[in-house]
Amino acid sequence: MSIVVDRSPALRPHVAALDGLRGVAVLGVLLFHTGHLPGGFLGVDLFFALSGYLITDLLLREAAATGTVSPAAFWGRRVRRLLPALVLVLVGATLAAVAVGPPDLVRTTAADGPWVQANLVNWHLLAESASYWDRFGRARVFEHLWSIAVEEQFYLGWPLVVLVIARRSGRVARRVAVAAVGGSICSAILMIVLADPADPTRVYTGTDTRAFSLLLGAAVAAVPGIPERLAGPWSAALAAGLGTAWLVVDGADDQWLFTGGLLVHSLASAALIGACVRAPGSTVARLLAVPPLRWLGLISYSLYLWHWPVVVLLSTERTGLEGWTWTLLVGTVAIGLAVASKYLVEDPIRYRAGWARGRTGLLAFVVVMIGLAVLWRVVPQPPPVTIDVTHLS
Repeated sequence: MSIVVDRSPALRPHVAALDGLRGVAVLGVLLFHTGHLPGGFLGVDLFFALSGYLITDLLLREAAATGTVSPAAFWGRRVRRLLPALVLVLVGATLAAVAVGPPDLVRTTAADGPWVQANLVNWHLLAESASYWDRFGRARVFEHLWSIAVEEQFYLGWPLVVLVIARRSGRVARRVAVAAVGGSICSAILMIVLADPADPTRVYTGTDTRAFSLLLGAAVAAVPGIPERLAGPWSAALAAGLGTAWLVVDGADDQWLFTGGLLVHSLASAALIGACVRAPGSTVARLLAVPPLRWLGLISYSLYLWHWPVVVLLSTERTGLEGWTWTLLVGTVAIGLAVASKYLVEDPIRYRAGWARGRTGLLAFVVVMIGLAVLWRVVPQPPPVTIDVTHLS
């Protein structure tokens, strides 16, 4: 028996403003990590909402066309999209840390690498009591990848939820929206209950307490959205509110973020995405679609991966630079690496490499996983730190 779904299978036109939103998000994170934008870390929430929206939209269109979804096909596409750039960063940053990094950096790189590979680094860092709000302490080149781990864990579970709904329900989009909103509420409650005023890292980087950012984006993909005539004014108000938050919020010092503030920010981010999709001709959508922002959005994934290792390895102490001069250096190097990654490795594998699909693709994936596992074993370990206690009184 076929399943009737309430969603058109027709492909939607590409919304250029969403590329621009990616560009804004990665620019905010880069400026936060170089000390220029106190609320720039909120760009991660915008990334989460965009990811939740885009993958849910794809899954719902697949359900509309076929009556079901294929998690295996979805995961294969995600691997081809995400793994090549991640492998480049893992190998490149590890070799750079060994070549020029201090012993502590080499130790943390080798210790964190396997957890990044397993998409569990956020939980590993929590177990290590690594606080996000120490402004990263410049001691771990992979610490920023906690957010990639949260997304990857979401990518593993959410298609299965949509699959169950698609097989058991004739109102797929509506029930997906209900599931996403319900999950968002549960996740937000967990954040509020588990938030520690002394260090909110647990609720900031935990998958369970951050899922609402992704799920709110998913909910927007599954609902009709606001009328187009209202989308333009709404997008202007939402963009102004988000921009103000990025300018004035100051991380862990603003405890209200973890008792509902992040939920509101994520809701506003998801609503802005929906408004841009509904009214691509609005002033905000057209501003987001300007070529520089769109281009930055197209390299945003690889730029996010590379920017923090560059910040760590080209620190102000190592380069002797500071302020905007240092930021320009870091940004230039990170963008250069991101461009090379996208156009020389990511796009060829994603769009043109026939071997990256099917059985040969699976074999390549296994070989890469084994190669990374070997890398973590052969990284030279610095000698342990010794303390001369003979001179202690």
